[in-house]
Amino acid sequence: MNSHPIPPAVSATKKANVRRRRFARFSVVVIVGAALGAASMWAYLKQPTVTNPNQVTGRTALKDDGNLVTTDEENTVANVAEKVSPAVVSITTNTTVSSFFGTSSQEAAGSGIIVTSDGLILTNKHVISGANSIQVVTAAGTTYADVQVVGTDPLNDVAYLKLKNAKDLTAATLGDSSTTRVGQGVIAIGNSLGQYQNTVTSGIISGKGRPVSASSDGGQSNAESLTDLIQTDAAINPGNSGGPLLNRAGQVVGINTAVAANAQGIGFAIPINATKGTLKSIAAGKGAQRAYLGLNYVPITAEVARHYSLSVKQGAYVAATDGSNPVQSGSPAEKAGLQDKDVITKINGLQVGLQGGVSSLIGEYMPGDTVDITLLRDGKEMTTRVTLAAYPQ
Repeated sequence: MNSHPIPPAVSATKKANVRRRRFARFSVVVIVGAALGAASMWAYLKQPTVTNPNQVTGRTALKDDGNLVTTDEENTVANVAEKVSPAVVSITTNTTVSSFFGTSSQEAAGSGIIVTSDGLILTNKHVISGANSIQVVTAAGTTYADVQVVGTDPLNDVAYLKLKNAKDLTAATLGDSSTTRVGQGVIAIGNSLGQYQNTVTSGIISGKGRPVSASSDGGQSNAESLTDLIQTDAAINPGNSGGPLLNRAGQVVGINTAVAANAQGIGFAIPINATKGTLKSIAAGKGAQRAYLGLNYVPITAEVARHYSLSVKQGAYVAATDGSNPVQSGSPAEKAGLQDKDVITKINGLQVGLQGGVSSLIGEYMPGDTVDITLLRDGKEMTTRVTLAAYPQ
């Protein structure tokens, strides 16, 4: 699956320039203040006094405290935060790190979403990757040290955890990421900066179907290609990874996973629908199985459509950039007759691109489920049935 990585992070030189400009402005203020010192003191001595300062500064001077005036927008965010925060947990991990000097322990923190009352939790795979131990702390302050990693998604940055002996927990409501729209208001909640205390930010969905190359340390050596992400300007800070991106009804539409290193206020979330098939598999007692098609494709953009001379502007173009057969041998896609240069336009009636990428739309289903694939082949529309299989572990 091809993706287009985000541009490299902002250089250290540019950040240093910002600091120098701030320092320069501060210096100017000091110099001007020194030059005008005498004149300012003389002007101060000539100022008239106020008989009753409380008329200006006292609380009684405010007939209405503007801080207590709330808007509909504020009420919505506050209500969602109050409703969903009990379902957002802090996750801390301990990892053994080897170096030239020996081994040492390293702690890290992230967030998670309770999705069942008995303690099934969604989080990011990178939050728990390589951990020797995992600890979960609920919003109420209850600590769980016995945490099982039920499984991870081989195609996405998602992990599934289970708390032992948990019951009667507040679970979040999962929404529908296929109907989200650009400009829609969203809210992010998470354990920002690893302080065991949820923080809330709000913004809008500023883009959909975004491909990024994400890494924990900002480098490319361990970068993971993620596709079909929701882009948002709701601030996602360190420690927020694995927390929910919510719509205004308080439903989870995404899992916060990354921030753009070279931009201000751009974060990314995994569409929640991409996790639903695996959640169904876990609930059915089959473990964390991920359904898959077994083909390589390129999400269609205006640029891709021009490059391949396609007649459509959205969908998925079945192709491999290295010239090999994009349909994997023995895969569900091959058994259903999908071919090189097919254009997938719909999956079970949902439009590919507009309502989600192929991976996210297939992620709604369990291995063994059958879905209808609508495609264009040589300019003609056709539909084929695919029985999904479990992704090879």
